[in-house]
Amino acid sequence: MEEIISVEHLAFAYPGMEGQASVPVFEDLSLTIERGSFVAILGTNGCGKSTLAKHFNSILLPSGGKVYVGGIDTSDPDRIMAVRRCVGMVFQNPDNQIVANVVEEDVAFGPENLGIASPEIRRRVDKALKQVGMYEYREHAPHLLSGGQKQRIAIAGVIALEPKCIVLDEPTAMLDPRGRADVMETILRLNREKGITVVLITHHMDEAAMAQRVLVLHQGKVLSDGTPREVFSQVEKLHTIGLAAPETVELCWELNKKGYRLPLDELNPQECAQVLRDWLKT
Repeated sequence: MEEIISVEHLAFAYPGMEGQASVPVFEDLSLTIERGSFVAILGTNGCGKSTLAKHFNSILLPSGGKVYVGGIDTSDPDRIMAVRRCVGMVFQNPDNQIVANVVEEDVAFGPENLGIASPEIRRRVDKALKQVGMYEYREHAPHLLSGGQKQRIAIAGVIALEPKCIVLDEPTAMLDPRGRADVMETILRLNREKGITVVLITHHMDEAAMAQRVLVLHQGKVLSDGTPREVFSQVEKLHTIGLAAPETVELCWELNKKGYRLPLDELNPQECAQVLRDWLKT
């Protein structure tokens, strides 16, 4: 498949406080993201997840190596807007991305700043709100919406820019279970039905299990890279860096420690329940 993001020998360090050394995050990181894929990025705090995401949108620029988005060098000062049209960012707190007092005006904010004509903005706003299931709220005040609804409005604001890729940095961290479910349903639909590339940074293993591919970062390096079944079956490897597998996998792993021989690649509750049911029959 065609690559939409390519990271080549990325090096990056945050400047230190006055009189102190810089803080390195990446020294030689390389990876690619395929167009149309859904990739989840996991790792403990400080491993570089958010720092990497900000390189995909030219919020941060490499101090060494290169990052290419749609073939564009993200460090080219003349192409930054082209990069940001290709990759949209959604952050943890939707209140930080909502700038207007009416939902449809907020979604229109980005296209207006690009100088897009009014009829086209109207089309994009309506389309984006329908795609996230928030069209009926287009004339509502964003501050009166739930957390999950606000996050879907933030996603709509990015969709209205018609990016090829959306990077979401822990978008459900501040939401209740229903809000989390609504946002994840929206993300999955955009990927599967619209073909938008999705890069999801999350600390929820059940969310990562919905992706096609999981990347685990540790100390600025890729520790694991594979399908959710491949990555999450490496339970002990995840434990060594302070991560857990989905609860279903952890359950089977604990039973295996007691002498049972259960598979560690049953990720959803239905699959796990069937495995346990079959095991009880034997």
